[in-house]
Amino acid sequence: MTPPVRDRAADVLLSDGSTVHLRQIGPEDAPAIVAMHSRFSERTRYLRYFSPYPRIPERDLHRFVNVDHDAREALIIESGGRILAVGRYERLGPDAPDAEVAFVVEDAHQGRGIGSVLLEHLAAAARDAGISRFVAEVLPANSTMLRVFADAGYQIQREYADGVVHLTFPIALTEQSLEVQWSREQRAEARSIARLLRPRGVAVYGASSSGHGIGAAILGHLRDGGFSGAIHPVHPTAATVAGLPALRSAGDATDVDLAVVAVPPDRVPGVVADAAAAGVHGLVVVSAGFAETGTPSGAAAQEELTRAAHAAGMRVVGPNCLGVANTNDRVRLNATLAPKLPLPGRAGFFSQSGALGVALLAEADRRGLGLSSFVSAGNRADVSGNDLLQYWEDDPGTDVILLYLETFGNPRKFARLARRIGRTKPIVVVASPARPPGEVGPDRGAVTALFAHSGVIRVDTVAELFDAGVLLANQPLPAGRRVGIVGNSSALTRLAAAACRDGGLVVVSRYPLDVPPQAGAHEFGDALADAATDGDVDALVAVLAPPLPGQLSDEDADFATAIASVALAGDKPTVAVSLVEKLPAGVAAYPSVEEAVRALSRVSGYADWLRQPLGTVPPVSTVESYDVLAAYGIEVVPSLPAESAEEAVAAAERLGYPVALKAAGEALRHRLDLGAVRLDLAGPAAVAQAYAEMAEAFGAGMLVQSMVPPGVACVVEMVEDPAFGPVVGFGLGGVATDLLGDRAWRAAPLTDRDAAALVDEPRAAPLLRGYRGSATVDRDALADLLIRVGRLADEQPQVRELRLNPVLARPDGLSVLHAELRLGPPAPRPNEAPRRL
Repeated sequence: MTPPVRDRAADVLLSDGSTVHLRQIGPEDAPAIVAMHSRFSERTRYLRYFSPYPRIPERDLHRFVNVDHDAREALIIESGGRILAVGRYERLGPDAPDAEVAFVVEDAHQGRGIGSVLLEHLAAAARDAGISRFVAEVLPANSTMLRVFADAGYQIQREYADGVVHLTFPIALTEQSLEVQWSREQRAEARSIARLLRPRGVAVYGASSSGHGIGAAILGHLRDGGFSGAIHPVHPTAATVAGLPALRSAGDATDVDLAVVAVPPDRVPGVVADAAAAGVHGLVVVSAGFAETGTPSGAAAQEELTRAAHAAGMRVVGPNCLGVANTNDRVRLNATLAPKLPLPGRAGFFSQSGALGVALLAEADRRGLGLSSFVSAGNRADVSGNDLLQYWEDDPGTDVILLYLETFGNPRKFARLARRIGRTKPIVVVASPARPPGEVGPDRGAVTALFAHSGVIRVDTVAELFDAGVLLANQPLPAGRRVGIVGNSSALTRLAAAACRDGGLVVVSRYPLDVPPQAGAHEFGDALADAATDGDVDALVAVLAPPLPGQLSDEDADFATAIASVALAGDKPTVAVSLVEKLPAGVAAYPSVEEAVRALSRVSGYADWLRQPLGTVPPVSTVESYDVLAAYGIEVVPSLPAESAEEAVAAAERLGYPVALKAAGEALRHRLDLGAVRLDLAGPAAVAQAYAEMAEAFGAGMLVQSMVPPGVACVVEMVEDPAFGPVVGFGLGGVATDLLGDRAWRAAPLTDRDAAALVDEPRAAPLLRGYRGSATVDRDALADLLIRVGRLADEQPQVRELRLNPVLARPDGLSVLHAELRLGPPAPRPNEAPRRL
């Protein structure tokens, strides 16, 4: 039977940040292939075909465009309906593991990373066809093609014979090849965003000559914000708009990199076509009326907008968005609906919500939190928070990343990026911990912990987002969790101490340090400075209540300067609560003690994560097996079903005595306390009697299982999480721990340190370490099991849920007594190779 043809169409980013479309070739492409061949230089033809090959013979052309998409595949890259490149592989014989690969790129588009994109997608197609190795023949003069193969991250064998370099390499994904692809992905996505945030010129569609409406507002904000580039209103009739010369088309200018679109939705396609013809790099679509309407027509219009933009090499912010801003003095771009450019600063801010965008920028301004750049993605049809993470990772103007997310478009990619980028730049996220209705998985607290273990500070509200952002943007990270508290109100300092303890911070023994209420600013500042130089203190909490009226001179009442002199000069973070006056910019100031300490606690957790070693993902030996668990070395103690006493005895005879008898119902299978489990049944009579007693209480369905030595009951789970993709959970078994949700979670795959920490994290974990004289179990065996489950979760997207319960942990190892596996259509995991938008 011929396998179904898989659609491999994808929009992809090239190394310069522009988009192209990749798809499989078809017979209808013959004229375009001939046209592309005619544009090749003589050198390109010779390097590809090893001969002048001035034109394609009809027989060759027929073979080029007619492939079976299995043993023979060909992919094309096109932009604006024009084919720029073609790549192909051909299997070297029926069922052979090798295929010859080759591709050619039009001269004008060489050096844009097209070859590496084609190689990734061809390798993915070949793997699906059961091909494990590529071979290629390249002329020594073709240094560009040799470099494409050499830089791909594969283990390449080279031979030189008959004037040709022969290359052979396995195409299985490896850590090295994935790292290469992810590095290319990062550079391409960062460059695509840089083209949006640093345009030479901006065209504004939809700005009315009357000055009313959204388009006119954005045009005015661009002009009044001091944008350093050219501003071009595009208007069908007006000569000027807002005092600026109007163009009939963006193509009338030569410097337009960005187009702001604020026209009715039915006019957007025409705007996209005009911008494409002008060579615009990106669109900021403020217009609404797309997928947010919840209608099929709105969703279709949004899909067509994105498709048309990508086909022309453009990226899309929006639609239904607030806009983008860049505060850099050399740019000063305010292409948003906010009337004032945010204060310049070191925080990058991404907001999925367009409706909240203006309020978010206003709050950042009120809190004195300066921004480096701001993007509101609206419907997030294309540009997402992941794109901005890639851009901010290397942006020298950004030290802190703030994200307001309503949903996760690509959770696995977010988790991967966060773990990497969080090592150098803190990431604070407002994100819902909710799961889809009816699905099991991490609860609210566990989701927050999952974020923390990925280097992300998750908060619940916008206020908390800015609380953490102000501290991270202005203060150093704490070296530990030891806190010194200084204040002039014992009531407030005691409140701060209690908040510290609740937040997992340690108040140093000689604190709080209470300064007398009548003390002046100098005395308060001296006490704060002493705490700042205290070697036992990692962070400071300064609490200032109003002094009595008329008690202090003006000079001695300058508490703001006293606090700022310490907070801005030391190497220890200071959070301040002032009920007297506004503190200077740069001081992490809060309206209440609880907010200040909560922000410090969250930042301390991030600092703790940074101090932990990264760990490695250990290799896991696998075997060929129809059983996915057995393939990953996860052995389940055998069991057999029984619907009668006779069947139970027969099953016991097959398994060998002694056996256990269990009620088959999921809720009863482990309930020894209810009599739903009988152990150590040593013969037929014992099995028959136990079956009769249990059937009367629980029904006919039973499971007969081989006996194993006793141990501590544990539970291992794997589910798909909306924010992280596949996650692995661990906890101890039992009704109480289930009721309390005593589970710890990590994103898959697990490093060795992840697995070891997961074993020790549940509140009931002391039971594994010899609690009250019990035997210490083999925690290394548990960690190994978790690593294997993590690998399975990462590599088998068709496994939607997995539950191993119970897992009996003993001093000499473990036994998995029961496994529940739910398979389904592979969960979308678009961050994996090959790259695509």
